[in-house]
Amino acid sequence: MEPLTKRQREILDYLNEFMEQNGYAPSLEEIGRRFGLSSLATVHKHLTNLQEKGFIRRAWNRSRSVELLTTRAGTRTLELPLLGHLAAGVPIDVVIPSETVSVPESITRKPDSYVLRVHGDSMVDQQLKAGDLVIVEDRKTPSSGETVIVILEKNKAHLMTLNQEGNFTWLQQGSNTDTQIKANSPNVQIQGVVVGVIRILFKPVLS
Repeated sequence: MEPLTKRQREILDYLNEFMEQNGYAPSLEEIGRRFGLSSLATVHKHLTNLQEKGFIRRAWNRSRSVELLTTRAGTRTLELPLLGHLAAGVPIDVVIPSETVSVPESITRKPDSYVLRVHGDSMVDQQLKAGDLVIVEDRKTPSSGETVIVILEKNKAHLMTLNQEGNFTWLQQGSNTDTQIKANSPNVQIQGVVVGVIRILFKPVLS
């Protein structure tokens, strides 16, 4: 890879730190505010340079996208398979794993993890947008407070949070108490535990 300028290294470090803390990338505006750059075109130029030097990847056919390919020295990444598409209340659209996503080990170190891409706008209420990448650990025994992918009737997928008080364990969709169901119900199948989200954020600036 080509060497980075001081500012490019600072921006790359910021991207890495922000994603480690939040599970998704900062917006153009947030990067601009962090480095005192009033022009979004200038921020876009720095990101373009990072992409051309092989440190990030952006999807030009999507409205906003960023993916770290390498991070700071000492921080490693895992290449996880993109296994399908996820939308609320419909079966997971499983695909042949022909694409991988580079995920910082700060999100997961489990090699049996995988990635699902959010499809459509049906999960906006759960703070997920079309194109977001959901990082899932293949784990069937979540802890209280963790978000899980739950398969309910007719193989429909839902993102729910597992809660536990004493001996009572239940699943709930967001803050909607109407969606509470017993975790040990016979028609409930926990597919995996969500450990992070890579948000689609960046879009190209047209000249």
